[in-house]
Amino acid sequence: MENVHRQESKLDGKKGPVDMKEMIKASSAFSRTRTRSGYAETLEKLRKEFYDRWEKNNPSPTDGLNQFDRLKTLGTGSFGRVFLVQHQQTKGYYAMKVIDKIRIVKLKQVEHTLYEKKILESARFPFLISLEFSFKDNSFIYLLMPFINGGEMFTHLRKAHKFDESLSKFYGAQVLLALEFLHYCDVIYRDLKPENILIDMKGYLKIADMGFCKIVKGRTWTLCGTPEYIAPEIILSKGYGKAVDWWSYGVLLFEMSAGYPPFTSGDPMKVYEKIISCKYKTPAFFTLELSDLIRNMLQVDLSRRFGNLRNGTADIKSHRWFHHTNFEGIFNRQIEPPFRPKIKSASDTSNFDDYPHSDLKISEHNLFQDQFEEF
Repeated sequence: MENVHRQESKLDGKKGPVDMKEMIKASSAFSRTRTRSGYAETLEKLRKEFYDRWEKNNPSPTDGLNQFDRLKTLGTGSFGRVFLVQHQQTKGYYAMKVIDKIRIVKLKQVEHTLYEKKILESARFPFLISLEFSFKDNSFIYLLMPFINGGEMFTHLRKAHKFDESLSKFYGAQVLLALEFLHYCDVIYRDLKPENILIDMKGYLKIADMGFCKIVKGRTWTLCGTPEYIAPEIILSKGYGKAVDWWSYGVLLFEMSAGYPPFTSGDPMKVYEKIISCKYKTPAFFTLELSDLIRNMLQVDLSRRFGNLRNGTADIKSHRWFHHTNFEGIFNRQIEPPFRPKIKSASDTSNFDDYPHSDLKISEHNLFQDQFEEF
């Protein structure tokens, strides 16, 4: 959730439930054929739906908090907190992200936060978190998403020390499909890391925290992300595009399989130096196929980085490491996951860290009403 495990660098209406009928239609479109054109048709449909939702202006209602019971704090961050809440009528559980208006204004992040809300509203994909409800009051913005009770990938990775390659491959395939969808919508994710990936009760993934997402059809220059995962072109202030996500994807494949990222140091500047020079050592237990795929992802030269070449994601999907991967079955969530988190109930929070209880102090006056009119 918003739990900060690694230092980040950053400069830069009521919503109903996900329409499952539409998602099933999209999944069926994928399963009709394994051809590239068949999936391209599916991506085109999902992209159209993304922009249909994006163009709608749905200001959040000014009430809603009294409909939910706060049960526990799931995470904390620079802008606010994330709570586990239960809807009083439906009894459904949600992760409620509470964002402090004062903090947003002080850090000049009003437009940025509105952007995050719109991305969460617009994106509908099996492996991305999405917005279920939103509302606001005098002091806070509230974004409610499904409660993914398996916890963060980061937590499970630290417990296991490292994932075996079959599990890394299963997770890697889902992240690949999610990035492919976002890029097809011209969205750069920009903060891929295990802390931002949740595991659901069935063992599938949901990429969360859309705070750094941005629609970019050309290049952008904002310095943002987590040091160990930042692509060299961001550090060098050259301007960058979607290729930065494929660099981060290579780092993720490495960290999932090794238990640590390829570029590490206690000093962020030294991390950046290693990234720019692309100096890392591959563990001896990596298979040749995994090492080769990571080598093709971690390319400083954009003309050689997989995902950014003429064939796009096809170069990654057809790589030897993914040779026996059934992307169709994974998209349709038909493959049995290699790992399922231990979950006792829909409200089980045992896969999350414990935080002290905290109350919400709501002002009697509507703070910054004009700035948050569109929320």
